[in-house]
Amino acid sequence: MAADLQARGVAGLLLGPTASLRYFTGLDWHASERLTGALIHADGRVEYVCPGFERGKVAGLTSAPNAVAADILTWEEDESPYALVAGRLAAGGALAVDDQAAAFIWLGLSRQLGSERMVDGGPMIVALRSRKSQAEIALLTRAKAITLEVQRRARHWLKAGVLTSEVKAFIDAEHRALGGEGGSWFCLVSFGDDTCLPHGGEGDRALQVDDVVLIDTGTLVDGYHSDITRTYVFGTPTDEVRQVWEHEKQAQALAFEAARIGVACESLDAAARDYLTGVGYGPDYRLPGLPHRTGHGIGLDIHEAPNLVRGDATPLQPGMCFSNEPMLVIPGRFGVRLEDHFYMTDQGPVWFTQPSHSLDDPFGEGVDA
Repeated sequence: MAADLQARGVAGLLLGPTASLRYFTGLDWHASERLTGALIHADGRVEYVCPGFERGKVAGLTSAPNAVAADILTWEEDESPYALVAGRLAAGGALAVDDQAAAFIWLGLSRQLGSERMVDGGPMIVALRSRKSQAEIALLTRAKAITLEVQRRARHWLKAGVLTSEVKAFIDAEHRALGGEGGSWFCLVSFGDDTCLPHGGEGDRALQVDDVVLIDTGTLVDGYHSDITRTYVFGTPTDEVRQVWEHEKQAQALAFEAARIGVACESLDAAARDYLTGVGYGPDYRLPGLPHRTGHGIGLDIHEAPNLVRGDATPLQPGMCFSNEPMLVIPGRFGVRLEDHFYMTDQGPVWFTQPSHSLDDPFGEGVDA
């Protein structure tokens, strides 16, 4: 990061209480109305910034083996943390700011420094965080393996009359039993026509025989996310559901096949979307069809840049990790989303989890539930 700051002529980068703070320093801190973060200087020095009454806690967390040890700058309740940060910069130096930090942090700093000295730190952060190390890929692999097994268990556990809230509780317990950090914080369970809503319905619906089931959930392993979706039928699929499911599976496969080192992220979205348009969906984001991007980056945040979406020309590079989920929505009827993740190697893409085997046998067990 220091080399990037020097190359851009920026004096420092301020990290807010975001996943980037954890990524660069090891400090995992909750967001609040009080600024706690880290100032990375162009010469490589790191300074933590926090309220005076939090100094002891920050000192304890940053003394851990996996954290960056550095000086801690404190501000009292009647003082400005933004003036404190501004005072640590070289005279006239520009400050890059974590693009995921709250707007009030940017506004407070701009009042101290002037907008002309403020720089979007997002491009520098994304360039480093988007390329995962082997250790990060190992953590992501474990998280996704846990969630895939939880998805399999949930399918076999379903019964007529069960409520979506009960399924969520089951998934949470199973995630924890397998060593994840729980799934209740992120668990979308949809039955019937609620599946045509990409983020699900609002009610606590009961499962009925022959309902389409869509479950989108994940967990955390040492801060790294899983995010897997499976769609199947609790009962007998109609011919229409079967056909849409097969179209979804093919769109996902084509997006994966389009992934090559150096190609633009948007080309994967185009591969899925062009196929779907060719078989009668859309075009573009129109329904019936694919209403959202084909995929997103993933790591310490569940949704990270870059994205597999039109307009994102970021070239694929080794270590980048993405979801692949070109959902199909049939308005008022049902939706099908199959979501797995892959990471890029010099030789091309590698699945973290194998895609759904078939509508009748989604987990490749050789039996029908």
